[in-house]
Amino acid sequence: MIEKLKQNEELWDLFTKKEEYNLTFSDQYERFPYYLSSQRNVFDPKVSRFMVENGLHPEYPDGKKFAVCLTHDIDVVYPEKLYPIIGTAKAFAKGNLTGAMKTPFSRVNKKWNPCWNFKQIMELEAKYNAKSSFYFLALHPGEKDFDYKIEELEAELPFISDNGWEVGLHGGHESYNNLADIMEKKQRLEKVFGKKVIGYRNHYLRFKVPDTWELLSKAGFKYDTTFGYADCAGFRNGVCHPFRPYNLNTGKQIDILEIPLVIMDRTLLRDYMRLDVKKAWELIKDLVDKVEKCNGVVTILWHNNTSIDGKNLKYYEKFLEYVCGKNAWIASGEEIFNWWSNNVEKRE
Repeated sequence: MIEKLKQNEELWDLFTKKEEYNLTFSDQYERFPYYLSSQRNVFDPKVSRFMVENGLHPEYPDGKKFAVCLTHDIDVVYPEKLYPIIGTAKAFAKGNLTGAMKTPFSRVNKKWNPCWNFKQIMELEAKYNAKSSFYFLALHPGEKDFDYKIEELEAELPFISDNGWEVGLHGGHESYNNLADIMEKKQRLEKVFGKKVIGYRNHYLRFKVPDTWELLSKAGFKYDTTFGYADCAGFRNGVCHPFRPYNLNTGKQIDILEIPLVIMDRTLLRDYMRLDVKKAWELIKDLVDKVEKCNGVVTILWHNNTSIDGKNLKYYEKFLEYVCGKNAWIASGEEIFNWWSNNVEKRE
């Protein structure tokens, strides 16, 4: 497939993201944003369509036509410091006396903490015969966006894994460009977890083509799922399938599987695209339908602390209902990696 792509210069440049080499401009987080890209139709998986037309025919478990990769970045496990006050006032305003009694203790009692909801997320996904990946930060106090010590989750991580969900690493702000930092955080997470981790996503979707892929491969990760735009949903390099990145500097494929990110909750709504709930849902359906036509994988990132109209998981469940109704294989990043590397790649 690589040789066929090379014959089409436009698609080859898009697939390899040639425009992201030797950047002149970036955003405030040193990311390459969609608004700087020459690729203007980010909602079209044109590279994947080409690959399907030229012999890529992935199959999924139980004859499913396409797959959905469910992921969660765990940026916080404690609500904001003012939440007990604001949340209590809102509960009283709604006449929710039980909530008003619990909310003041939400930062000290896990049962009443709305961000300590891993079990709730797992139970919801289990309703749809689905599993997901949880990517945890392993930051030290003083590092940017520090919220929790990974050691505080020592009992939670095995519970997640033992039930069939995945624990992966959510790299810190500087990890994407620092092998030593990636390795230190990976080792710290694995020490607490008691198992090796193979999956990765960087905080704030910070990523440098092709360097971050090379660093993650050297650090021993098997797959990454950072590669998507923070400021726009869609297909960053026109691909809606897992793929092995190609390094234009070395002329070689990189030994890591990228499961590209297609949809992030905060991209659609409050932080970037600023769509209303109705338009966000229309875009989600459109992207899912396009991935289905390509027999691809649509990866969604839903943060554990995302709330829409005061409803933490209702909107996420709407997504699960939709893809389940389309008979998708709904899986974690680890499951996608294992299936793709052991079944699809070996047939190509």
